[in-house]
Amino acid sequence: MSEDNSEKNQPAVTPPANPRLNRLPAYLRRLDWRISAGILVVVVIALVWRGTVGHAKPGNLPEEALAVAVAKVTRQDLARELTCEAELRPYQEIDLHAKVAGYLQKITVDIGDRVEAGQLLAVIEVPELGDDIQRANASLKRCQEEVARAQAAHDEAHLVYTRLTAIDKARPNLIAQQELDTAVEKDRATGSSLAAASAEVEVAKADINKLQTMLKYSRITAPFPGVITKRYADPGALIQAGTSSSTQTLPLVRLSQNDRLRLDIPVSVSYVSRVELGDPVQIQVASLERALSGKIARSTRKIETATRTMEVEVDVPNTDLKLIPGMYASVILRLDHRDQALAVPVEAVSRKKTCTVFVVGNDQRMEERVVRLGLETPQQVEVTSGVKENELVMIGSRTQVHPGQRVEPKLIEAETIETAGTSE
Repeated sequence: MSEDNSEKNQPAVTPPANPRLNRLPAYLRRLDWRISAGILVVVVIALVWRGTVGHAKPGNLPEEALAVAVAKVTRQDLARELTCEAELRPYQEIDLHAKVAGYLQKITVDIGDRVEAGQLLAVIEVPELGDDIQRANASLKRCQEEVARAQAAHDEAHLVYTRLTAIDKARPNLIAQQELDTAVEKDRATGSSLAAASAEVEVAKADINKLQTMLKYSRITAPFPGVITKRYADPGALIQAGTSSSTQTLPLVRLSQNDRLRLDIPVSVSYVSRVELGDPVQIQVASLERALSGKIARSTRKIETATRTMEVEVDVPNTDLKLIPGMYASVILRLDHRDQALAVPVEAVSRKKTCTVFVVGNDQRMEERVVRLGLETPQQVEVTSGVKENELVMIGSRTQVHPGQRVEPKLIEAETIETAGTSE
């Protein structure tokens, strides 16, 4: 009993305290076991997840197809175009002068009038011209009378010569030789006189024809159909002959042929070698909001040193006279063209070290191909090698696409591509 009591009275033995734990606050010592349990749970979850991923096979993961915009490789007529500013001017334009001097008796047209070829425009009064014609007619009559007199004298001399020649043949030495010689000379002289008189008649007729022609020049007519664009004189004005160089001649009217216009196009020296006669052009007249088409009709084939351009002309029909000479127009020239060329949109080509396109294969996977390019237009580019007709090429950004990737192609029509390019 005593031993048991002695054991009970001995103090309890406690383990030595951790000096670090003694330094921690009381609430941290109470949370220490909870933190340890949490860390253990996180480690277990990480090990389980790593084991699951490590044993999974890549082929068992589903691959999602990326939707991409594509366009079809087609055959098209391609052309490289050049836009120039041009000016319309009359096909023909002249200032009409009078051939004879006189007073303007009447003028039948004014500015803006449309006239036909041969239409009377003005009449010049030349009173002395009528007197000259009467004098020429009298001279012609006198010359004709001289011809009649010369003809009679020649006939008489020729008859005497013929008779004497016949007698001399029938009875030689009956007529003196001097008489025969005199008859021969008289026949020749009268023949010469007749020829001279006949020539005077022709001269008189020529003078009359000249005066009558000058009289016709007093009536001014239109040499071609057109529009009167300017009027210089009024009735009563003194008009000098257009052939006079000693005075300042005054024209009557200005006539312009406007039913057909010339479109003058200055082409830069860089492109003149590509311009050919007959090449089609597109014409846009901004002031009328009117589009026309035409062909190159002619060119100067000479470079102007001041502007370094060559003048090219296009004939433009203008039967309704809606186009006014002096208007400006924008002209699109076709410099190069390819018929039925294999073409893709410009947006489909990547131009880095080499030109490449992304092609959608039969297995719906993306394939990158190197291509060779030809003629290029603002929307399309010719491909000479690398793709085939009706294949699908991707358009747009390549940042999210790589070769071998499975894709879902979305076909974009050519009109949509051109509209998007124009809006940009």
